[in-house]
Amino acid sequence: MELDFERCYRAVSARDTRFDGQFFTAVRTTGIYCRPSCPATTPKAKNVTFVPTAAAAQHEGYRACRRCQPDATPGSPRWNIHSDLTSRAMRLISDGAVERGGVDSLADTLGYSTRQLTRVLTSEIGAGPLALARAHRAHTARTLIQTTDMPMSDVAFASGFASVRQFNDTVREVFAVNPTTLREEATRKKTISSNGTVVVRLPYRKPMDKQWLDWFLRGHAVPGIESFTDDTYRRSLRLPHGHAVVGLRIEDGYVETTLSLEDMRDLAPAVARIRHLLDLDADPESVDAALSEDRALAPNVALHRGIRVPGNVDGEELLLRTMIGQQISLRAAATHTARLVEKLGTPIDDPLGGEITRLFPGSAVVAERGREVLTGPVARVNSIIGVAEALASGTIVLHTALPADELERDLLALKGIGPWTARYVVMRMLADPDVLLDTDLVVRQGAEALDIPLTESHRWAPWRSYVSMHLWSAALDRRGLQR
Repeated sequence: MELDFERCYRAVSARDTRFDGQFFTAVRTTGIYCRPSCPATTPKAKNVTFVPTAAAAQHEGYRACRRCQPDATPGSPRWNIHSDLTSRAMRLISDGAVERGGVDSLADTLGYSTRQLTRVLTSEIGAGPLALARAHRAHTARTLIQTTDMPMSDVAFASGFASVRQFNDTVREVFAVNPTTLREEATRKKTISSNGTVVVRLPYRKPMDKQWLDWFLRGHAVPGIESFTDDTYRRSLRLPHGHAVVGLRIEDGYVETTLSLEDMRDLAPAVARIRHLLDLDADPESVDAALSEDRALAPNVALHRGIRVPGNVDGEELLLRTMIGQQISLRAAATHTARLVEKLGTPIDDPLGGEITRLFPGSAVVAERGREVLTGPVARVNSIIGVAEALASGTIVLHTALPADELERDLLALKGIGPWTARYVVMRMLADPDVLLDTDLVVRQGAEALDIPLTESHRWAPWRSYVSMHLWSAALDRRGLQR
């Protein structure tokens, strides 16, 4: 992955926050790497090199700047824009796939040999899967060190390290101080982790259409597993080692995130899924600039600057909820889904003292007992049960590293799933930025409101998912629903 030196250096000279997370500045004279917006004196051009990931900088022996904390930046939008092997691997690595199953398991999921995967990643972004996972563990460790009072030994294993010694060595190499010093230097308010609760700030690139995301989360909330009160969205999460209850509140430049985790090893996957849910790694200025070139669409782009495409936190849940909600209103879909959650969802305690009482039922439970709860046309109920059986048996496997065309093909092969459902799931599960939901009734109403023909949609590529959101929002604005 080649970076334009002159363009990168201009961004560093201007301390442009838009490029934070898209590349990193490695300074040879200091041995430190920074985010582009680092407030320190701009280094001379002859002394810097630019790398696409923090892992690449660490792999070359650079330490993270403790002033700008380059590991705590929004992720690169590249991993969603592209569907090549590197991008798909990065999505799984950020979800903790290497910590859970190792590099061999990661390669097998992607359909490549370990050697080939390592060669491609090293060539493309300057670091192999082990180095990328190591950088990921270091970031998780710093978060736990600075935001909790957990013992360092617990932090080490919760971050995915195999031993306390490995944890200490990595922290010293990456941050140039030992873990105790890193905790002493922390300026943010600490949270007591005795009940597994962590408070973190998840950054995003401005602008952000908060109104749109608030409406989407509120409008789709299912009682029992979700709530939206006082500008705070809360929900339960099923994670690799247990469950969690999270609270999200969108602030200026970051999302205030409270995570109550059953197992601290799930911190990194939980954060990755929240970022995916809220599309926090998007590059909104690039999207808005491209779509503003369409004169008919430009007024809505100006009204909804930084609109996001909501993702999801669990592929199976997304697919089953989408099928339940086909051809009925949002309110009716929430009612049907809440009934399923109440009867079949796994009961949990809400340590944050709210209304979250269940986890969404797993596909095996829905396959076995779904007919006891689901109502409506027999054909639709049978289709939902059939898809749940396919998920439970492994006939279809959902994860964020699937190629979009492969996922759409596999979904369409399932009885009861049509083009709209398949494309909607692809858009949200894979964070695919280029899906136009041109058969969606509300999208068509939005196009009519803006007098925009949906033919020749290639002019909006590769941002057609964002066009779908703009048209959806235009229809809602016309009805006065968002406000």
